[in-house]
Amino acid sequence: MRTTVPVRPVARATIALFLGVALSTCARNPVTGKNELSLVSESQEIAMGRQYAGQVSQEMGVYPDSGVQTYVSRLGKELAAGTERPNLPWTFTVMDDPTVNAFALPGGFIFVTRGILTHMNSEAELATVLGHEIGHVTAKHSVQQMSRQQVAQIGMVAGAIASDKIAQNLGLISQAVGVLFLKYSRDDESQADGLGFRYSLNDGYDVRKMVDMFAVLQRISAQAGQRIPEWQSTHPDPGNRIEATKARLARVTAPLDGTKVNRDQFLRTIDGMVFGDNPRQGYFKGAQFLHPDLAFVLDFPQGWKTLNQPSSVVGQSPQGDAQVLLGLAGQAAPSEALQQFLGQQGITPGRSSQTTINGNQAALAPFSAQNQDGSTINGLAAYISYGGTTYQLLGLTNQAPQVYDQTFRAFVGSFRRLTDPAALSIKPNRLSVVKVSKAMTLSEFNRQYPSVIPIETLALINGMADGNASIAAGESVKRVVTR
Repeated sequence: MRTTVPVRPVARATIALFLGVALSTCARNPVTGKNELSLVSESQEIAMGRQYAGQVSQEMGVYPDSGVQTYVSRLGKELAAGTERPNLPWTFTVMDDPTVNAFALPGGFIFVTRGILTHMNSEAELATVLGHEIGHVTAKHSVQQMSRQQVAQIGMVAGAIASDKIAQNLGLISQAVGVLFLKYSRDDESQADGLGFRYSLNDGYDVRKMVDMFAVLQRISAQAGQRIPEWQSTHPDPGNRIEATKARLARVTAPLDGTKVNRDQFLRTIDGMVFGDNPRQGYFKGAQFLHPDLAFVLDFPQGWKTLNQPSSVVGQSPQGDAQVLLGLAGQAAPSEALQQFLGQQGITPGRSSQTTINGNQAALAPFSAQNQDGSTINGLAAYISYGGTTYQLLGLTNQAPQVYDQTFRAFVGSFRRLTDPAALSIKPNRLSVVKVSKAMTLSEFNRQYPSVIPIETLALINGMADGNASIAAGESVKRVVTR
């Protein structure tokens, strides 16, 4: 959970404005040259992308390193200048997110996460990923998919608990995030791979590194106990993409030796980057959620599945019939924020009350909401003022109100100041790039320069097979430290 205020969902009228183009409208695809059905004009595409880009940046969080941002932006704009749509307002942003991910918004707004950067080992790998996302924009894949757009959900609030309409009223989903995860067809993905390959090749990069990038994605997904990288979850299998890339390489006639790799420059840029989850933005210790930067602690129900996200923290019951959520609600007084919540269409409020929770001003009330299928969502809404910010705490269930009432009230009542010095001073793990003075194996490197991650993960982030991999004298190697 970050120290940003959650983004308000985009009004339905705004979406209707953007999508309300006659279905008979056709436009020329700049990549294929074919006329195709177009739901939005280029100006509308740019306007939508710009609006959503601001929301996504605020909701997901931008990585606070101007050097990294400038580096990625420069590289991305150089690639985009050589495409079929060079005049779009291209922007390239690094998100403060540990997942291995990259995505594009309509109109030329491209995002990569720090998570994917920490798993790369050269500028050439970055170029192929940026080129792929640029390809989605130049080929207008997102524009083609908008008529089939499904609003993505924030957190674990599923249709079984709350419909899109109810969830949006509760502030649990964002239209902007929905656009990020438009499902492209296999043909679209293959075309974006091909375009990324061509754009990188034309800009002088060693496109053999595209194989290395796909190999890393494949290994991440294969490692037991690790999440499938987000970039893979909406893309074809990396193994198939490796073979397709090798086929493209076989058709390249110009020599690739001497083309740009820029390994050392890339590693210097990401040296010191936060690796993995950043505990300063909140972390779980058992069922407790601790937030050092905001200095509070909250007890989630024991045995519930939990997830810390940039704009909210959610927990789900083992049966999947109830959820709790923590989010930011701005600076309004708790009673004002509660009444604003209860006044939303589709919500039936219960009796509200004002109180104090561990010395903090608070307001809470039960409520119910009607799903589109006729079922009822029962819940408890609470707003707590702490440290100049008002926090929203919600409990939701499709069971009768009394089933989870005590659980929800215990959750709300546990919000309190964080006083543990160790928790308040906790630091994130960061990459540290070391140039070795003599030849050694990765295992020998790890003994001389210990990392806080397993040797298997160390090999992965360095693009090496295992601890027996050889490191040449003068080579730069990543490790992960706490500092």
